[in-house]
Amino acid sequence: MTEEIVIQEGFKAITVNNTSEEKFTFLKEVETTFIQLHFCVNCDSSLFFNEHYSLNIKETKSILLYNPKQKLPINLTIQPKGKHLILIVSIKVFHSFFSKIAGLIHFLNDENKDKKYYLDKELAPSEVLILNQIFKGQINSSLHDLYLKGKVYELLSLYFNKNEEDAQGCPFLDDEDNVEKIKKAKQIVINNMAEPPTLNEIANEISLSVSKLKEGFKHIYGDTVFNFLLDYKLEFARKLLVSKKHNITEISNQIGYSTASHFISAFKKKYGTTPKQYMMSL
Repeated sequence: MTEEIVIQEGFKAITVNNTSEEKFTFLKEVETTFIQLHFCVNCDSSLFFNEHYSLNIKETKSILLYNPKQKLPINLTIQPKGKHLILIVSIKVFHSFFSKIAGLIHFLNDENKDKKYYLDKELAPSEVLILNQIFKGQINSSLHDLYLKGKVYELLSLYFNKNEEDAQGCPFLDDEDNVEKIKKAKQIVINNMAEPPTLNEIANEISLSVSKLKEGFKHIYGDTVFNFLLDYKLEFARKLLVSKKHNITEISNQIGYSTASHFISAFKKKYGTTPKQYMMSL
């Protein structure tokens, strides 16, 4: 099942939802003046360019493609039950979005405007959340297009927001050592998500003050330590639900909720559905 919606002139979004038990192939011509962004929501997808070359897009990964000198028609194969979002944006429209920050986006620089560009990116939990909202399809039909347009713009703004690599040039993070300490803090939080240490404990372990830990974490990962942890835990839980190897109580315990009801409430707040309803929809 595919749906194509015009976000604005020169900008289209295409949702591809393979509800069948077989692989699905989607084909579309794309002009050289357009940028393609591919978001794999669940189940791996593959882009084929000829019989000798293809790109695999893993679950919760994205790919950006731009080649002003050669057409890149879309030949996309999606696994059974897979969901995939495609954004097709003209370079002119794209420039209008980011004209004020063109220096931060490599292929918008004047020296690169006629060069091909490729970006393979892991999606942040906040981006995965928006993608899941786009595919929920539980919006009143009269508001569906407006809702989808808003979510696409939101996704695009997050996608090109300063990421971890950009943050290394931030004045606050004055040396690579601080960056490595913040990365270590993130790993500590992930490794102990069921029983996370306090901010003081994390700060002591990485040899930073609590204020520098909080500010540095916000610069690099775009969120507070514990908001990041909440997103990570719930996305981890979602993947466990997809595997169908654990029940809701087991998942709740594994990610550190004292009761299943607290987990269910948090999951519904993030994804708009209960864990049980989510499992039934898979």
